[in-house]
Amino acid sequence: MSANEPAQVPVGPPTGPIETAAEDAGDRDTRFFGQPRALAHIFGVEMWERFSFYGMQGILLIYLYYSATDGGLGLDRAVAAGIVGAYGGSVYLSTILGAWIADRILGSERVLFYSAIVIVAGHVALALIPGFLGVGVGLILIALGSGGLKANATSVVGTLYRRDDPRRDAGFSLFYLGINLGALAGPLLTGLLQASLGFHWGFGLAAVGMALGLLQYSFGRRSLPEAARHVANPLPRNRYALVGGIAAAAVVLIVVLVLVGVIRPENLSLIVIITTVGATIAYFVVILSSRHIDAVERSRVFAFVPLFITSVAFWSLYQQQFTVVTIYADVKLNRDLFGWEMPVPWVQSINPIFIIVLSGVFAWLWTKLGTRQPSTPVKFGLGVIIMGAAFLLFLPFAGGGAGSTPLLAMIGILLVFTVAELLLSPVGLSVTTKLAPARFHTQMVALFFLSVALGTAISGLLAEYYDPDNEVPYFSILGLIAIGVGVLLLIFVKPVLALMKGVR
Repeated sequence: MSANEPAQVPVGPPTGPIETAAEDAGDRDTRFFGQPRALAHIFGVEMWERFSFYGMQGILLIYLYYSATDGGLGLDRAVAAGIVGAYGGSVYLSTILGAWIADRILGSERVLFYSAIVIVAGHVALALIPGFLGVGVGLILIALGSGGLKANATSVVGTLYRRDDPRRDAGFSLFYLGINLGALAGPLLTGLLQASLGFHWGFGLAAVGMALGLLQYSFGRRSLPEAARHVANPLPRNRYALVGGIAAAAVVLIVVLVLVGVIRPENLSLIVIITTVGATIAYFVVILSSRHIDAVERSRVFAFVPLFITSVAFWSLYQQQFTVVTIYADVKLNRDLFGWEMPVPWVQSINPIFIIVLSGVFAWLWTKLGTRQPSTPVKFGLGVIIMGAAFLLFLPFAGGGAGSTPLLAMIGILLVFTVAELLLSPVGLSVTTKLAPARFHTQMVALFFLSVALGTAISGLLAEYYDPDNEVPYFSILGLIAIGVGVLLLIFVKPVLALMKGVR
């Protein structure tokens, strides 16, 4: 929980526009499982967006590398994994665009709504346009739309609470539950359709799911607090033309780079990594050098740096669920269920099952412990250590042939993935909104998602080095590096907490 610094901030609730609006809207509202009722609407649209996102992503990699006779596009498996990693990184990279539009032009709630429309269009393109053209158009639209929705959905959740509201972490955990209800159902249903009717039927179901989410949110968006529509730092009207020109030039530049062969499928992950690193440095510089933040806010942004680095290490392993773990499930996992072969994408639904079961447990635990719960840096450190340990758990099964790893073993490994995730991901979303300066609220959320973008793109790059016939170096080296990063953060917990200025 956060607490005001008595020596620097007057005693009492924060007085920023977001917190005040949340209080005026009734911060004692407990109609949705003890949380504000408005959380249900964001819960719903995020659930359907994740249904479509993970449903599509569950079949995307195998669509890219399966042969044409199996309905795929026949790409090299390493190249296909790199594309999936680059796409996943681009989704989170585009959060900076969605956050900027929210903070400067439209406000979070409106960007969320328009982004949902773009996502629907992307899934329709994947479902109806054949070949690489459908993949290109569909993934670009989904990446842009999902980035806008993700950063702003999280920001809108933050507007429902004051910074010192003890329900805050529990509310974000419930929000995370909605994400994983969609993530559970998506791969199960799209995987079943892909296995029985073909890939484009699976992509079509993802489009239907997102359309349902858009419809549901259209009816509930008016009940959100006015703070959700607040434009934190309005862009002057006379600069709209300049911004539009820059955007058009960026699109033209990307098209030219693709046409001349600078941007290729083989180097997409590396390009996303370089772009994300540049965007991250630029964002930290802009926020830290702003004259609109005070000394306490600046210190909190500095405290976010080690959390950001730890988050990158975590996601570079965790996001391999959609690259290495998918390949592993296709090649090494015994998917026989009483004589019936389970579709490869169903492995992606194991983690959400555990999230659904355990997110309530973690929400109850943090609420029960209150101010006695571990601080955020401790949670981050433990999360990445456990994630590294999960990779080491693959080692006993290394060297086995096709179908040699028992399904029960994979379930156990993904349970460890889940525990690590619940220690870092929802907590990361929550602490980001607490550390954020008032003028950069949504853009700080985008910074957290940039850590996910960088980790996801790295996961795609790393996956290109995964060799099912020589797994020991891959899993052992990455697992030990992650554990080392977590231990290092635990050693420096006290200095990080000092920089956080009362936020825990």
